[in-house]
Amino acid sequence: MRVLLTGHQGYLGTVMAPVLAAAGHEVVGLDAGLFADCVLGPQPADPPGQRVDLRDITAEHVAGVDAVIHLAALSNDPLGSLAPQLTYDINHHASVRLAELARDAGVKRFLYASTCSVYGASGGDALVTEDAPLRPVTPYAESKVRVEDDLHKLADDDFSPVYMRNATAFGYSPRLRADIVLNNLVGHAYLSGEVLVLSDGTPWRPLVHAADIARAFTAALTAPQQAVHDQAFNIGTEANNVTVAEIAGKVAEAVPGSKVVITGENGADPRSYRVDFSRFRAAIPGFDCEWSVERGALELAEAYREHGLTAEAFQSRFTRLAVLRAASEAGAVDDTLRWRR
Repeated sequence: MRVLLTGHQGYLGTVMAPVLAAAGHEVVGLDAGLFADCVLGPQPADPPGQRVDLRDITAEHVAGVDAVIHLAALSNDPLGSLAPQLTYDINHHASVRLAELARDAGVKRFLYASTCSVYGASGGDALVTEDAPLRPVTPYAESKVRVEDDLHKLADDDFSPVYMRNATAFGYSPRLRADIVLNNLVGHAYLSGEVLVLSDGTPWRPLVHAADIARAFTAALTAPQQAVHDQAFNIGTEANNVTVAEIAGKVAEAVPGSKVVITGENGADPRSYRVDFSRFRAAIPGFDCEWSVERGALELAEAYREHGLTAEAFQSRFTRLAVLRAASEAGAVDDTLRWRR
């Protein structure tokens, strides 16, 4: 298949593009390039692509495409809270417009990167399924809910949207993110000897490795239409439903000499949920996640050592909010986060 991969120069896209190519697909990328330089280690070999803001996509960009995998977004909760209107403009409105253009161009399958954050303050310890009430607590998660609702309205026999609700990603990518929980905790442990937890450690988090996300999308891309059409799927594994305190303990084991420090200064996080991932396994027989939290923590610690992660890079180059603030202060982007000409 000829696959348009939006966000191909992002944390997940950089891992996913070679997985898709290895499966025999022709990958074409589309990315605004805001985080293209956030590289740890060797420069990744990107697929052919265009530097285009998601809000500026035209019919030309989806012409001749068999499927779209849509990863591009303003991609975390702090950033969404800082600029909620931009989050809705990019994550919601531009995403729906992309889907409309894709449908009109004859694209058959549209895989949308949603998030388990849509469950938000789910309450209780029961595993939440895709049929659970959606209780997003941030603009980022709310934007994902809105897109799912609007894509559902576009679904028909010729256009199959699929809503891939990823658990919180972790693991090494050549374009690293340090502002997601496991990557962040391993970085703090490696650089300072402390596994620093600012919450009280009690919230539940479902985690999934970037490589397992890539494998899941690749499997969904060619699954029979009746198995995935207009459905939401939680992407991850029940084995990686862990509390933040448990994550911290696993990090301390992966980084010799480090110790867990739970300050509790941010109090209890309302985003706490444990997730059931069985629907995707039922739809895609034989699929299961391969990466545990323990293995991912060891991988990250080794990558940080091998590629010489520094405190400066950890705090600036690999933190999304810091990258965008620096670009804005330097005049490289305008108030809408578009590149200045």
